[in-house]
Amino acid sequence: MPSEKTPVGESAPDLEIVGDQVTIHPSGYTGGLEPQDGGITERNLIHNVARFREKPFDFLREVSLYMTSGTGWRAYDDIVGQPIYYSGFSERIKSHILASPILKNKVQELSEARLAVEEKEGLLQIKTGPFARNRTQRRNELENNLKEVVDKMLDNMICKMESKRFIRAAYYLATQLLTRAYHQGIHVSSEEVLRLRAVAEEAAKKKQSIVFLPCHKSHVDYVSLQVICYRLGIALPVVVAGDNLNFPLVGAFLQHAGAMWIRRSFGNDPLYHTVVQAYIDTILQQGHNFECFIEGGRSRTGKLLSPKFGILSFIVDSLLSGRVEDTVICPVSTQYDKVIETESYISELLGQPKQKENLADFLSSSSVLSLKLGRVDVRFHKPWSLREFISQQLSRLSNQPQLGKGLKLSHADRGRLLRSLGYRVLSDINDVSVMMPTALVGTVLLTLRGRGVGKAELVRRVDWLCDRVRAKGGRVAHFYRYPTQVVVDRALDVLGPKIVGEVAGLAEPTYFAVDRFQLSFYRNMTIHLFITEALVSAAMYTRVKQGGGPSHQRIAFGDLLHYVSFLSQLFRGEFIFPPDGLATNLENTLRVLEKDQVISVTRDSAGAPLYAELSDTERQCGRENYDFYCFLIWPFIEASWLGTVSLLGLTPPLSGPKDAWIDMSRAQSSAQLLGKTLYHQGDLSYFEAVNKEALKNSYDRFAEEGIIIVAKSKEARASTKLRLAPEWTPVRDPETGKLLPQGRLWDFMELISQSRREGKNRRDGATVSSRVLIMSDTVGRTLFENAENHVPESGVDLSTRAPRRKALTTSSKL
Repeated sequence: MPSEKTPVGESAPDLEIVGDQVTIHPSGYTGGLEPQDGGITERNLIHNVARFREKPFDFLREVSLYMTSGTGWRAYDDIVGQPIYYSGFSERIKSHILASPILKNKVQELSEARLAVEEKEGLLQIKTGPFARNRTQRRNELENNLKEVVDKMLDNMICKMESKRFIRAAYYLATQLLTRAYHQGIHVSSEEVLRLRAVAEEAAKKKQSIVFLPCHKSHVDYVSLQVICYRLGIALPVVVAGDNLNFPLVGAFLQHAGAMWIRRSFGNDPLYHTVVQAYIDTILQQGHNFECFIEGGRSRTGKLLSPKFGILSFIVDSLLSGRVEDTVICPVSTQYDKVIETESYISELLGQPKQKENLADFLSSSSVLSLKLGRVDVRFHKPWSLREFISQQLSRLSNQPQLGKGLKLSHADRGRLLRSLGYRVLSDINDVSVMMPTALVGTVLLTLRGRGVGKAELVRRVDWLCDRVRAKGGRVAHFYRYPTQVVVDRALDVLGPKIVGEVAGLAEPTYFAVDRFQLSFYRNMTIHLFITEALVSAAMYTRVKQGGGPSHQRIAFGDLLHYVSFLSQLFRGEFIFPPDGLATNLENTLRVLEKDQVISVTRDSAGAPLYAELSDTERQCGRENYDFYCFLIWPFIEASWLGTVSLLGLTPPLSGPKDAWIDMSRAQSSAQLLGKTLYHQGDLSYFEAVNKEALKNSYDRFAEEGIIIVAKSKEARASTKLRLAPEWTPVRDPETGKLLPQGRLWDFMELISQSRREGKNRRDGATVSSRVLIMSDTVGRTLFENAENHVPESGVDLSTRAPRRKALTTSSKL
């Protein structure tokens, strides 16, 4: 790895943006003026700043420039967007919210509802004459009480962008922290940020907001986007943040830096819901920029999570109601060489309770700031009009409603609109994401057979993967003119010996995965590019694993289509598929694999595929490219298989009630215990299949398909219950009580097993029907000790998980 004095350690070129003047200053190793990846050039927006121990006088001078005079970079006077950071900003926003018609109407509605209850229960003095006066007085009293509640909600919720001196100090502090942790800075595409600035100028003229919708991998996401907007002279967005981060000192700091605090769950609180809607309406009406994370919480697995529709629903409602004319959507991808929180993510995925954020933990984690974690890459998709998107979606509905004032959609149509919006944003994020060196190295290490890999082979496979990424339309992080070996060295250095180890004393440096679970976080950053190839390869594996000559391993196109359809349905909530439909996606994927000489496809005279098999070239190279795609998807197949096996343990015992309800969190914890046991006994190939997120996704799919019935309480703190659907419940031997290897759930599990990776010490069918089946039943029996025979009728909403009653064996879209 080059030393810090080599060009690799120098800072990249920068953009100087002051008012309307934009100047590019080239310098350093990533600089070159030559574009990369289709004309895209790259800039680093922050440089290392002075440190007190190293240069105390320079440090004090910088502090003075940033926080006192505001001349260190900008005084934040001439921004693109609506005015922020002036005295009285918060009170102005608050007054607009309180004047909101929907909030006033809700206060009156709730007051009238309470009055009706009091009248019914005889709490009002019903007398001739003074009754009307008493009722009016009581209504005013109730409204005033509710207004006090609203006032307190807003004080806790709204951001307080008041002081320019504070934001200059915050920017300086954020730059200090980022350059200490991510010593190679924040990198952006020059073209994208210039386009963003132009869009911001146009939006400012129309008094429209830019809604930034980033992916969410780390708490650093908040900081990096705010720093970029500050650095580019764009008005800082109001950032939606969960109130779990609103702990002493840190919470107040973030609120003054732009954080908008909301509860993690609104529960059954219509007033709070309306306050949030009124606040978002106000932000969008006033043209202030806005930011929320499309995935809701941070991704603990490295890949994009399914979209969360809470805040999106508020934004869409602002437009559908006519309270907001239009807003600009800007999907954002943030990628890291190394994510600070990955170790804590692994603990959570393995079942450890998530620790509540507090100042002590925040300060104790500051040691990471002395590390060198590489760089952060932020990419901005081309912004687009939300109004135009909604209008396009409405035109596809059967009744073709027109976007106008007060438009109300049915629950189903609204759901389709939100899903289309959410997945459009996720697709855009994937389109602009860059593959970091750590992701490339991690992917290669986890997709090779054997205990370790030599340096030359590692470099060769990283080169191959870079070519594949670009061929799929993806981007690779820029390291202009430097050989792949330097990039690999840099990635290994950032990952560190706790994740990737090196075997000493060999003829060639040889590396191996020390912590495969943590390394899978980085591998998952690349999987979205190759998901269709991975599903096709897994489907072909149902034949390839049978061995024999090539004629025994080929698969008929009809069988391939059926199994790819099954897998795509199984992973519908796990991955984002191309939007062209099953037939088109499958045909495109076959042609790509055929062009890359991974497979051979035999076609009829009309060009229709008859069957597929591994190509001679692929067989000669030891199936290395085909195996790559299989290794990508196998951990997810294993996790789905584990989820299905755990359902066997939900079969009621012969002596117990047949309609017992099991606590959902207990069932998933039991599944994790089962998975750990099976892994250490050799019946589960991938330990990462035990992770809580994958099991949760599996259970969600089981509920959607009607395999399990879920009862979700309307009360915020009440636990969710589940039980097997009667038609999916396995059969027990009437004499011994043992589970029998038969029935719909058994067949479903066997179907998943067909594409599982072969195990060295097991035979799938016999092992599952004996040892695994018994272990699942043993672990599951403990759940029935605390099971409830009947779910209480009050507060339970079975419709929240209405099963689709559609078997996963039917066709679906890839």
